[in-house]
Amino acid sequence: MFLGEFIALLVAVMWTATALLAEVGSKHMGSLPFNIMRMTMSLLLLAVTLFLVMGVPWPRYADGETWKWMLASSLVGYVIGDYCLMKGYIIIGSRFGQLFMTLSAPAAAITGRLLLGEQMKPLAIVGMVVTLSGICLSILSKGVNESEQNANENERKTPKLTLPPRGIFFAVMAGLCQGVGLVLSKNGLVHYDAALQAAGVDASAAASGAWIPMPLYLSVPFAATFIRAILGLVGFMALLMLTHRDWAKQLHHAVGDRKAMWCALGSTVFGPFVGVSLSLLATQYTGTGIAQTLFALTPILIIAPSVWLFHQKVTTREVIGAMISVCGVCLFFI
Repeated sequence: MFLGEFIALLVAVMWTATALLAEVGSKHMGSLPFNIMRMTMSLLLLAVTLFLVMGVPWPRYADGETWKWMLASSLVGYVIGDYCLMKGYIIIGSRFGQLFMTLSAPAAAITGRLLLGEQMKPLAIVGMVVTLSGICLSILSKGVNESEQNANENERKTPKLTLPPRGIFFAVMAGLCQGVGLVLSKNGLVHYDAALQAAGVDASAAASGAWIPMPLYLSVPFAATFIRAILGLVGFMALLMLTHRDWAKQLHHAVGDRKAMWCALGSTVFGPFVGVSLSLLATQYTGTGIAQTLFALTPILIIAPSVWLFHQKVTTREVIGAMISVCGVCLFFI
């Protein structure tokens, strides 16, 4: 009972750790090399896991439709979404980056409605407005005019952004892509289940040849994440090679940075390896919207560690904005 909700809450904690580690690592080695390291480590860990629980180091029983939807999810959620997220971490930090990830809930709900026919209640519009209001409260301040020194008391002050617009753009794109990517993944899992049935496989039993006897339905999310990680690695490599002539030098430098590599390993374990796999598992036991709502708690969970680790100054306005944004996400799926 409430298994999906518990898993989703655990994912929120893991993604908090992932965000903090990713901010440090991406600032050391750059967003693309960092993502390449994460995807490489993720593939290796997932291959070992699949060998232990499925008997083979690749997604067993996955058919063409499963691969199609998972690769589409990877393109949106990993290649575009994670690239934008890491760029956002570099520019505005993980705390604000995770605040914008609350946009993934509306994106998931709308995409779920279009692709999966999931119901979206009228209160969703209210939730969307509240979520956006919370974000705006956190990133806007009372701006001043250039002639403030000579201004009279009746002169109005216009809102002013407290974050660089470029960082906001990357963070917004990351939030939208995560939501869409989650729904594409869920559709891929539906096809994976259908492929298992077509093959006459009992999903409640362990796979033949498995070293660890685990019900096959628990192994499927790891197999799905493996498919996503393949295109993620290929996509990030392509982007690095297209945008940087010294891509080989950057990768060499990245591997030699011990602190950044440890951050990449930790971010991989809590993110693409365990975190993403558990996020897919959560959607199997609860609705996409409910899961995404609990995932969205990360902006609140990350505040205290950001103050402790990075000595960031957090204003009351920003805390209230984060709480309002998360409340908006909850309203979206009541």
